[in-house]
Amino acid sequence: MQNVPGPETDLQVTFTQLVETYQKPLLNLCYMNLRDRTLAEDAVQEAFLRAYRALGKFRGECSEKTWLMRIAVNVCRDMQRSGWFTRLNRYITPDDLPEAASEEPDNTLADAIMRLPGKYREVVLLYYDQNMTMPEIAGALGIHASSVSRRLKTACEKLRDALGEEGQHG
Repeated sequence: MQNVPGPETDLQVTFTQLVETYQKPLLNLCYMNLRDRTLAEDAVQEAFLRAYRALGKFRGECSEKTWLMRIAVNVCRDMQRSGWFTRLNRYITPDDLPEAASEEPDNTLADAIMRLPGKYREVVLLYYDQNMTMPEIAGALGIHASSVSRRLKTACEKLRDALGEEGQHG
């Protein structure tokens, strides 16, 4: 097959750059949501497939990162809704994380984050692990920025309770 210049080639280059840039962050996000490395890898592949199909329609109304994170979150949610998913043992420990996603020496914080309900875990991961802003998270999750703020506040309160640090603020 010949390498023909044109829009399709440009899309392929752009897509390759997206994969190289966001593969690891998407894998970490999917892994923390699905709690299974194989499912996370499948979710990342599906997210990139959906992104590739829609790449020509991407209007740049948000960042590429926000757009990809939203696709990945939706893929994870779709997988979680399937009937067989609820029968899997999805408990993971921080040691199971790909590429040592947690830098906490004893992994207590990472373990507490993984025990949060999904809607709180998502905002914590996107805010702290992916360094996304509140508006970016809102775009990725399809919710209002005020909801992101409330979820993040609630998640931090739950984490303080879980870690026995109720009296500290931060």
